[in-house]
Amino acid sequence: MSEEHGSERPDAANETDGEVSARERLEAEADRAVTEFDESVVDLLAWVLDTETRARIYVYLRQHPCSTSEEIAEGTGLYPSTVREALAQLNEEETVERHKRESAGAGNNPYEYEAIAPSTLVRGVVGQVQEQLNAVFNLDRQLNDDGEREDDEETDPVRITVEDTDE
Repeated sequence: MSEEHGSERPDAANETDGEVSARERLEAEADRAVTEFDESVVDLLAWVLDTETRARIYVYLRQHPCSTSEEIAEGTGLYPSTVREALAQLNEEETVERHKRESAGAGNNPYEYEAIAPSTLVRGVVGQVQEQLNAVFNLDRQLNDDGEREDDEETDPVRITVEDTDE
């Protein structure tokens, strides 16, 4: 009887270890997928926003609206001076909005930043991409054999539209 009982325990332990192992593998794969997705989003945004630094700040602000430059620096691991410089540029380009943080006490109220919606960001980029693609498509039409410009035949074969979706 003790042999049967002894043989059941290792099997039960193996099943539990197998379940834990499978669960751990699934969790690890899910974490890896999220990390790869996040990195892909940052890569895409780096193309749209010109640098990875600006992309990381944008993503952080979408996740943590109304953050100060110090909070952003701490949350992204970027140098505070780098964050302040990038925020100034992003604010000037209207990619982020800033306003003074409200506080009850006296003293210096820092700026809080919020990133614009992704659909608004994409709309701004789409116009530029569309113009560049149409310039390439119309290159032959713009120049005739003599190298003179033919303005009367210009068309816009590329039209890109961005639609808002309800989340």
